[in-house]
Amino acid sequence: MKSEPSILRDFTVDQRVWLLSGVSIGIGGCATLLAVVLLRAIAFSTNIFYYHRFSLAPVSPAGSPLGHWMVVVPILGGLLVGVMARFGSDKIRGHGIPEAIDAILLHRAKVAPKIALLKPLSAAIAIGSGGPFGAEGPIIMTGGAVGSLIGQWMHVTDAERTTLLVAGAAAGMSATFATPVAAILLAVELLLFEWRPRSLVPVAIASVTAALLRVYWLGAGPIFPMPAITGAHGVSFVIGALLLGALLGLVAAGMSRMMYAFEDLFEHLHLHWMWWPAIGGIGIGVGGLFFPRGLGVGYDNIAELLHGTPTIGLIVGILLAKSLMWAFSLGSGTSGGVLAPLLMIGGAVGALAGHLTHAPAETQALWALIGMGAMLAGSLGVPLTAILFSLEVTHCLPALLPLATACIASYLITALIMPRSILTEKLARRGYHLTREYGVDPLELVLVREVMSPVVAGATTTRLPVSYSYADATTRGAAELMATEGLETLPVVDRTSGQICGEISLKDLLRGRERSLERESERLRLFDYVPPEQGGHN
Repeated sequence: MKSEPSILRDFTVDQRVWLLSGVSIGIGGCATLLAVVLLRAIAFSTNIFYYHRFSLAPVSPAGSPLGHWMVVVPILGGLLVGVMARFGSDKIRGHGIPEAIDAILLHRAKVAPKIALLKPLSAAIAIGSGGPFGAEGPIIMTGGAVGSLIGQWMHVTDAERTTLLVAGAAAGMSATFATPVAAILLAVELLLFEWRPRSLVPVAIASVTAALLRVYWLGAGPIFPMPAITGAHGVSFVIGALLLGALLGLVAAGMSRMMYAFEDLFEHLHLHWMWWPAIGGIGIGVGGLFFPRGLGVGYDNIAELLHGTPTIGLIVGILLAKSLMWAFSLGSGTSGGVLAPLLMIGGAVGALAGHLTHAPAETQALWALIGMGAMLAGSLGVPLTAILFSLEVTHCLPALLPLATACIASYLITALIMPRSILTEKLARRGYHLTREYGVDPLELVLVREVMSPVVAGATTTRLPVSYSYADATTRGAAELMATEGLETLPVVDRTSGQICGEISLKDLLRGRERSLERESERLRLFDYVPPEQGGHN
């Protein structure tokens, strides 16, 4: 006899997803505009600080005619950022992405309006005055702030407001790097803490909107074109990528610990934190004297690494000077992102590997790309984002196999030796715990009828209390109802007959959790296992 189909659905989504999707189009447009403004503001700030002229032309601090006076510029920029943080909002300090996570998890996805102004302004000053940071973190935070502000103006739930915040953040990243798919994956792996149509669809729409609009203001991708790559699918090459990825995992862990060691150092200073960015600026200025190309965002350095033509001086300068400048200054609490510096450092490790093996230029470029992706995967703990991001910024599809191998290897190493990523460590230092493991709630896999206690049937729903659960509902739904109503037990009703067929209690719900623990802890040799119903033993 054919049974009736279950009333349960694969996904929980309702018609409000249309509203959020429509709003996300506007958020994507706003985030793109803000990304353009911030990039232009960084260029303007660099021209003011290092060339004493009013211009929006992209320039590098390395070509400044200031000479030794360049040491003073980052100190001045750090001082301005410290004053803005002290008298504006201390939320502008830091990477940007941890602050977005903080707003999502701890503040109902609420971001103060002034953050949308102060964060990009402080980042433009910090980076324009020579700060060796990326622009993506501040852009992600600024885009998220716009999404949050729109969500605060509308009548939405906390979950819906979170979706709008993340939509703005993803759009900001998509507009900056022309990486719409990687931006969506970053939202899932790092910001949404769920994979549901109700949130994934609006975020994807915002990211795609930003990618479409950036073409008119910033041009189409890829932003880091590479030479033609061949021979990347050989076994020896993939094994090399595996080893390089494992090495990058260790490097990623070391970079994170070094940056937070500097942060701990600043915490022990008997000086108000407002002055710390200026002290961090001293490190930037001194480092810039020895390695001028370590100043600023350094996208030109990444482009040179991915062309396969970097000098050994550039590689060593990035690995030594840029790493120290970045870790020391970011540990001071200034405003700036981590993505571009980590990409550059990872790319330099890969380029060094290619240089030591005397590989041709196109192969050195491929090793740099693999190192770049592996560094991103390990340090942020986002392997899927790292793979797609590396492919989208270069359009180098032949690199897929070794790139995926290296990213997974790096992710494995950091997952084993680092309790938290470079982003979530900041939240842990504020006293919060964030789990990054996504899985279906075990109570969603157990039906009420499987764990309920049977009672004498016969009563109909007309005699039931207001709250009850159906026998074919999930125990998760029953648990949510019990939590909402403050109940310790709940009547269970047969959906077809309308009669009470059992009762579910808190103890019964724990049996559903017990099944999940058994799957994680009980080890069986199934060839020797005989189920209990066949006379065996558990």
